[in-house]
Amino acid sequence: MNWKAVTPSLGHATSGLIRWLDWSLSKRRSRQAAAFFYDDSSCNPCGSRSFMKKHFHSIRLLTQALVFFGAAVLGSSVQAQADEARAKKIVGGSCFVCHGAEGESSSEVFPRLAGQHWEYTAKQLENFKNGKRKSTAMADMVAKLTPDEMVALGKFFEKQNPAVEPPKDAELAAVGKFIYHKGNKYSGLAACASCHGAEAKGTAALPRLAGQYAGYTETQLKQFNQRERTNDNAVMHAIASKMTPLEMAAVAEYLSGK
Repeated sequence: MNWKAVTPSLGHATSGLIRWLDWSLSKRRSRQAAAFFYDDSSCNPCGSRSFMKKHFHSIRLLTQALVFFGAAVLGSSVQAQADEARAKKIVGGSCFVCHGAEGESSSEVFPRLAGQHWEYTAKQLENFKNGKRKSTAMADMVAKLTPDEMVALGKFFEKQNPAVEPPKDAELAAVGKFIYHKGNKYSGLAACASCHGAEAKGTAALPRLAGQYAGYTETQLKQFNQRERTNDNAVMHAIASKMTPLEMAAVAEYLSGK
């Protein structure tokens, strides 16, 4: 086909030439796209075999990378399932007695672990084992745990849904809300939210406080104040030492309903 064939009249020669060039380029692109997927040189003026030969090394590397990535994802998934199964077995063998099968806890004496950051839980287990955090009961429980099992337990509990229930004493919780978010400028007490967040969900390094039993939180604040809590004490002692018993109880009550 030439440009005259697609030109209605000689008066439109220039326009016809432009249309023909546009049609020709479009058709060539279609042939090259088809040749990329089909090894048929008849539909690719450049020849698909030469294209494949030129780019064979790159394609092979891409294929190997995809296979490796798929295997890594599959292996990671299998390992995660094995870790979770191991964690469930450990929880079912001992942890559930105090902390519940899903970290909901059976008493205010024991912390709720459901929804807690796995990094924080694993760190506390490690500290119980190496003695940085003192507890006769927990030292016996973690004595045989490996670091991988501590991480697995942390991840298991983090996946569980934390309890949500209103505070038992709404008026006390209202006082606690003010202290948690504003602090106390008269005593120099900083706002708890400045570290633990407005929603008290914490971070990987700081514990989630939202939904924790009021009794447990209050006990920990008292232990920080008296330096009976032997890990994470540097900052928390400075905070707790400025809190009155009323403020400790109020903040704990407020957090229990978050």
